[in-house]
Amino acid sequence: MLEVARRLSQLLGVLALDAAGRFQDSIGSSGTDAGALVHLHAYPGDSIEQLRAVLGVSQPGTVKVVDRLAAGGLLERRAGRDGRTRALHLTSAGRETVDRILLGRASALEQVLEVLDVDERARLEPLLEKLVSGLAHDRPGALTVCRMCDREVCCEAPAGCPLQHTVG
Repeated sequence: MLEVARRLSQLLGVLALDAAGRFQDSIGSSGTDAGALVHLHAYPGDSIEQLRAVLGVSQPGTVKVVDRLAAGGLLERRAGRDGRTRALHLTSAGRETVDRILLGRASALEQVLEVLDVDERARLEPLLEKLVSGLAHDRPGALTVCRMCDREVCCEAPAGCPLQHTVG
């Protein structure tokens, strides 16, 4: 049993590393920048602190990300909910960049899946949903896990979001 578990872990590790590398190559920017853009596409108006929690980087690091994206014309700061915070919103260029990121992500991951036929994909999907459902147990954790999710694809699927249990 231990050898089976070690083999399974090995195969999963190889797959995860390769998929992550393909994905990183496809987005053409830092993972932190892309994660910030994709998250703000889903949650426009979040503050730097909210974005910091999702990205898992320091407050100064998050400010640098926001400054870089703002300087690139991809996001703008607007008045926040109170006088102390700024609401972060994507520009039209930012939204177009998110579309390219998600398209690149889908294409890169499709390359990994292309060796599977339709029946194999149908068997794999519920297993992946189960694995993803265990990645987070609360909303902040789910937001971090899903910082690069194409929410339309995931949430509009018949099974819905595998992390729906974290909402509440």
